[in-house]
Amino acid sequence: MTGTLYGVGLGPGDPDLITRRAARLIEGAAVVAYPSLAGGDSLARSIAADLIAPHAREIRIDVPMTTDRAPAQAAYDAAAAEIAAALAGGTDVVCLCEGDPFFYGSFMYLFARLRAVYRVEIVPGVTSVTACAAAAALPLAARNEVMTVLPGPLPDDALRAHLRAADTVVCMKVGRHLPRLRALLDAEGLLASATYVERATLGAERVMPLAEAPEAAPYFSMILIAKGADPWLTPSP
Repeated sequence: MTGTLYGVGLGPGDPDLITRRAARLIEGAAVVAYPSLAGGDSLARSIAADLIAPHAREIRIDVPMTTDRAPAQAAYDAAAAEIAAALAGGTDVVCLCEGDPFFYGSFMYLFARLRAVYRVEIVPGVTSVTACAAAAALPLAARNEVMTVLPGPLPDDALRAHLRAADTVVCMKVGRHLPRLRALLDAEGLLASATYVERATLGAERVMPLAEAPEAAPYFSMILIAKGADPWLTPSP
């Protein structure tokens, strides 16, 4: 009998947004794995810190933040091998994932390496998209509206094409791309419709019109663009 690998979504940062199922799995885990910045702290671990048993073995996945993909792939290879050893010995492993494991989540790289040999279960989590929408009190999509999620690093031409086709746009991975994205949205006539959200659900959360956003944005920042609300959501006079 081999163990089961659980990819557990923790939500965007506030521990209160961890699901009850995720909490039960973490509390009962003999082995807990989580990503961290190489040489730095792990946001995933900090979210679930009070649920991890004192005796639990911890597998830290140091992921280098570089544009070169090779170092990160090597880190996932090493982590997958360590996790596989625990699973092969019959021990379940709970992997902590910020947000949702299958929504821009690094857990997907472990899933791809281990799913063919070991049982893997996914526990979904609250995404940063829905957390930012809640913080901004901005409905994302109603009826037949189209919502598009765009990574900030996309080239301008690709961003323009998607922006023009969607009713609502969520732009993620803003960070160092903020000045370029703000200029592009201004040129498209969408600056007044854009809301900037930073560190949603965390203590340093900030929400403001994109036009008033700072020049420098952290990695955990997002832009929401609502072109026009569904008329059924507009109160009658």
